[in-house]
Amino acid sequence: MNNHIRTLRAERGWSQAELAEMLDVSRQSVNAIETGKYDPSLPLAFAIARLFHLPIESIFTPDQESA
Repeated sequence: MNNHIRTLRAERGWSQAELAEMLDVSRQSVNAIETGKYDPSLPLAFAIARLFHLPIESIFTPDQESA
């Protein structure tokens, strides 16, 4: 899954640690999500969308892999 969290976070001037605190997760979790090493749980994805005031679909997009 691809995401735009790093860009959204940078636009707001938030560090990974600040975003992690707002989401009640570790900074390492934020880093792993941003780099695509970890896909967040559905509740966490909704929390991220609420925090950025955006629909989930505008933050997370499926990988464009060929079938």
